[in-house]
Amino acid sequence: GTGIAPFASLIRDPETYDKFEQVILCHTCRDVAELTYGADLVRDLRTDPLVGDMAGGLIHYATTTREPSALMGRQTDLMASGRMFTDLGLPPINPATDRGMICGSMEMLRDTKAALEGFGLEEGANNKPATFVVERAFVG
Repeated sequence: GTGIAPFASLIRDPETYDKFEQVILCHTCRDVAELTYGADLVRDLRTDPLVGDMAGGLIHYATTTREPSALMGRQTDLMASGRMFTDLGLPPINPATDRGMICGSMEMLRDTKAALEGFGLEEGANNKPATFVVERAFVG
C-alpha cells in the first residue's frame, strides 16, 4: 500500500465537501506506477453519482521521490520550501482554516507531524479533536 487507502472513503463522502471548500489530497510514492491508484481514484470521482458535482473542490497533488515525474520531492520538503503552496496557488497552511490527516510510514508520519506542527496545527484524536489526525494503520 501507499498510504492513500484511508483517504479513499473520505474523498467519496459528500460530508467532506460540505465541511471543506477545498480538499487537497497529497500523495507521494517512490515511483510513478505507485501513484496510479490515487490518480484513478480521483479521476473516477469526477463522475461519481454521489460526489461528482462536489469533487471540483478536490485537488490531487502527487509527487515521486525516486523516479522522475512532473512533481518530485517529499511533501514535507515541498511544504517547507513553499513550493507546494506555489504549485497549488494557495497560501501556506493556516491553523485557523486548515485541517490535516496523515497516513504513511513511521518516518513519514514523524516528519509530516513535525511539519504540520511547524505551521501551528495540533494533533488530535476522536476523543480530543484538534487540527490534524494521524492514521497509524500503515505498516512499513
